[in-house]
Amino acid sequence: MNPRLAALQPYPFEKLRALLQGVTPNERLRPINLSIGEPKHPTPELVRRTLADTLDGLAAYPATAGTPELREAIAGWLMRRYRLPRVDAMTQVLPVNGSREALFAFAQTVIDPGRPGAKVACPNPFYQIYEGAALLGGANPVYLNAIKENGYRARYGDLADSVWRDVQLVYACSPANPSGSVMTLEDWSTLFALADRHGFVVASDECYSELYYDEAHPPLGGLEAAHRLGRDDFSRLVVFSSLSKRSNAPGMRSGFVAGDASLLRSFLLYRTYHGSAMSLPVQRASIAAWNDEHHVRENRRMYAEKFAAVLPELKPPLSAYMPEGGFYLWMRTPIDDCEFARRLQHEYNVLVLPGSYLARMSQGLNPGKDRVRIALVAPLAECVEAIARINDFARKL
Repeated sequence: MNPRLAALQPYPFEKLRALLQGVTPNERLRPINLSIGEPKHPTPELVRRTLADTLDGLAAYPATAGTPELREAIAGWLMRRYRLPRVDAMTQVLPVNGSREALFAFAQTVIDPGRPGAKVACPNPFYQIYEGAALLGGANPVYLNAIKENGYRARYGDLADSVWRDVQLVYACSPANPSGSVMTLEDWSTLFALADRHGFVVASDECYSELYYDEAHPPLGGLEAAHRLGRDDFSRLVVFSSLSKRSNAPGMRSGFVAGDASLLRSFLLYRTYHGSAMSLPVQRASIAAWNDEHHVRENRRMYAEKFAAVLPELKPPLSAYMPEGGFYLWMRTPIDDCEFARRLQHEYNVLVLPGSYLARMSQGLNPGKDRVRIALVAPLAECVEAIARINDFARKL
């Protein structure tokens, strides 16, 4: 067996299942699950219809690189969304089967485990794929604490040059999971300067980019930041996005990687051996999704309605804030986050995720400790009821 598997920690939801072993939920209350970030809004009709109407494509092997039509649709969306003068669909865009598998696989392309002390840096808290990709690629993770004092954004200046010299890959996440923070142009400038100095690659996870609540100010993306900073070749940068959150289509497993053409050439080579081509019906449905913004605006409206309904209802000793993006409440708890989640499930039949499961000890602290992540993915009425139960529970602590 691959000895690197032994370095992997259990996934957060495995930890949650272990935490809840022996817990009997309150049967007088119907269960409400806000622990997992799985979109529950309906998949748009145009996506469903296109998928159903193109099932003849199941009779053909798809190309790993995707069809030119899909790559053009993605490039067009990127140019519209981020006000980019040009994205070359054939060299700077690559369709993938959802951002999760691509975020993992990309590290296996970039990391050179033969270099002593190979490292991968990521924000802390983080999406656990980053850590697993680093460990299985033969590198050690380095965690950059994203805490309230720095706006829940990773502070790249926290690492010494002696550490940066060994970093081969940096994962960024904006809007962040779980905090919803968005990287600033200054953050990007700092990160690009470090990448140029030390030679590492930046992988920007932007799967929540279309869940924002100020229509006049969509979140800054990595490619947009590069363009504004005069880096139109997107050197050392690739961004990842998908239709899962944007279009409520997590089951389609449809996303893309875009950016530095030389990096994408190597990634495509890896993927041709990986057996990860997207089926033609999914590609055609994806084209329909990337070319339509009406359903995306409606999706944002529904999430905004939930935040507007639940945030004013949170009472002390609980506290949370309106995120810049995403659909999570990153809520402070008055007691240990694991105890909070366990007792809440037992007494009020509401399931949330302990924040400490999403982070690691770094610089003497776990940035997720005494917080829980609440995914506002359930219907509005369920979200409102869940917050009422959480308030009742917290008042009794």
